[in-house]
Amino acid sequence: MPWEKSFEESDVIEQAMNVFWEKGYAATSISDITNATGIKRGSLYNAFDGKHDLFVRALLKYCDELRTSKLRKLETVADPREAIRMFFDSLVKATLSDPDKKGCLLFNTALEYSSHDDDVKKLVSAGVKEVVSFFEGRIDRGKELGNIPESVDTRPTAKALVALAVGIRVLGRGTFGKKGLEQVSQQAVDLIS
Repeated sequence: MPWEKSFEESDVIEQAMNVFWEKGYAATSISDITNATGIKRGSLYNAFDGKHDLFVRALLKYCDELRTSKLRKLETVADPREAIRMFFDSLVKATLSDPDKKGCLLFNTALEYSSHDDDVKKLVSAGVKEVVSFFEGRIDRGKELGNIPESVDTRPTAKALVALAVGIRVLGRGTFGKKGLEQVSQQAVDLIS
């Protein structure tokens, strides 16, 4: 009798995403995934090509549903400086409201960059480039509108904003409290003033 799937793949990917997000790729075992999803090891391997495949799909889901959709919404904000401020305000809020102190799955994976294969490295690089591009677009649009000074160097400033975003999500996992995170967020806004 052929194997019949008794679960929704998207549910399993989401549950696995949360485990990877909390523990990181290297520290997550197949047992962690089967415990979180409630499916047996054999079913997991029949539906996915193992832990790596599941991680790639979880990272894609995270990027599509959380990062990309958020950036698209912020791109519709008429004032580019406000969009950047809103980006950082939402990072601080998400960091402070996360009881598990998980940070950001993309940035956490970037911290483990050298231990991943080329597939994951490409996803991480593409994700970071997408955030850089968002900032570049907002900075250039702000210059066009006259509310970001021409003296702001677009590419280096966009990369510095990404570094500050990473800092908020990483240091917010326990090192910085609310005041520290808000100070970093304010520095980001000051870069484009």
